[in-house]
Amino acid sequence: MKAVNFSLPDQNNKIHTLADYKGQWVVVYFYPRDDTPGCTKEACGFRDKSQPYKDQNIVILGISKDSVASHKKFAEKYHLTFPLLSDESKDTIKAYDAWGEKKFLGKTFEGVLRKTFLIDPEGEIRKTYDKVDVLNHAETILQDIKGV
Repeated sequence: MKAVNFSLPDQNNKIHTLADYKGQWVVVYFYPRDDTPGCTKEACGFRDKSQPYKDQNIVILGISKDSVASHKKFAEKYHLTFPLLSDESKDTIKAYDAWGEKKFLGKTFEGVLRKTFLIDPEGEIRKTYDKVDVLNHAETILQDIKGV
């Protein structure tokens, strides 16, 4: 399945499109909110594995509905070295089916689902991660790419 192209600003207001990364493996991960416990663990996991990703020419892109300013604060606080893209309109989030019903403390609401896509150099989605273990996610993807 072809990945949907997007054009979104990162924490430094630089625009990124999926097409910019044609010819490379891309990890696009959607996460609910900056600086929350699970999202911080997931982002720091990618940060801590950033060298093996760079060594294999794999791009990491995080996407949430938080603002550019929020992403900048989050990236600086945790020394994140990869783009965090802001999708305040939720158009890209919805295009990737990463918006939906969530439950927390007995309440049901709509929000960003924690979901990751592994996109190959031709722009095809090779794997979708619907259930994410935030502590081991970055390593799991590295292992999966070896098997693809």
